[in-house]
Amino acid sequence: MTSTPLESMSFEDALRELEAIVRRLEEGKTNLEDAIKAYERGASLRVLCETKLKDARLRVEQIVVGADGSLTTKPTNFEE
Repeated sequence: MTSTPLESMSFEDALRELEAIVRRLEEGKTNLEDAIKAYERGASLRVLCETKLKDARLRVEQIVVGADGSLTTKPTNFEE
């Protein structure tokens, strides 16, 4: 298990580590303490991935296609 700080991880790195944790836990070959630590790390990685996906989705949703087919971005308005 890596100790890379979550705040410095990309979505891809976090997902890759989360997948590795899931594989290790599914194998059931870790002792209880390591399994608990892996589960906790995995839960944090899941939240990070969900947050990064939500942020990306919000950014993509703000792309507006003009009548002439041009793409522009619309400022995010969270009060709508």
